[in-house]
Amino acid sequence: MTSSTRTTAPSPISISATKLDHGSKGRTRSSSIVAVQEVGGGGAEEVLDQSVYRNQNSDWVNGKGAWIIHPMLTLAAKIIIDVLPGVTQEASWTIVNLGYLLISYIMFHGITGIPFDPDLHGGAYDDLTLWEQIDEGAQYTPAKKWLFTMPIGLFLLSTHFTHYNPWLFAVNFSALLFVLFPKLPQLHRQRVRFLVDEPIPSGAVTPMTPMTPTVSGTNTPVNRRSWAQAPN
Repeated sequence: MTSSTRTTAPSPISISATKLDHGSKGRTRSSSIVAVQEVGGGGAEEVLDQSVYRNQNSDWVNGKGAWIIHPMLTLAAKIIIDVLPGVTQEASWTIVNLGYLLISYIMFHGITGIPFDPDLHGGAYDDLTLWEQIDEGAQYTPAKKWLFTMPIGLFLLSTHFTHYNPWLFAVNFSALLFVLFPKLPQLHRQRVRFLVDEPIPSGAVTPMTPMTPTVSGTNTPVNRRSWAQAPN
């Protein structure tokens, strides 16, 4: 009677092992079409490496004349394009607006790290864009407010002087959103990735019970599994 009870009783170790084996073999890596991943930890060690020396790559945005250089270069580009024969005012403003948005996107969001002496900061800025380096990552600073409003003002001017053409408005507005989107505080240290493989969690095949046998040697998972599968 005791023997039949022991052979028919389900073993918790065997059930757990079966579930784990099924989970480890059945689960595969899944790819996400779009995923947002965080870059850098921002811990105390990284903050210490960033504060060793001044970051000359981003300090220029707070220097004298750094704000006025944007409208001056934009005005210079507008004058040069207007000199070209056959260029209308609508096309001229659209080219100036798209050119400024493209250059600003590459400068502030397309290039990571610092171009000179990156070892001075222990590689703390290697994964950060120029926008994320400005003011040590602080949000809503005067420099970032100016750099945020400059493309908006240029977009409004281009919309006015293109006489609110719907096609040109759609192009300029789409480019504006593409440049303003990475400036949002919610995307600080965030990267949008495409077709990212999601790794299997490390605890998927972790045993749920200890593998240490007892003194008698009958408490190991192997012995329990063979004992439960023994014929009646």
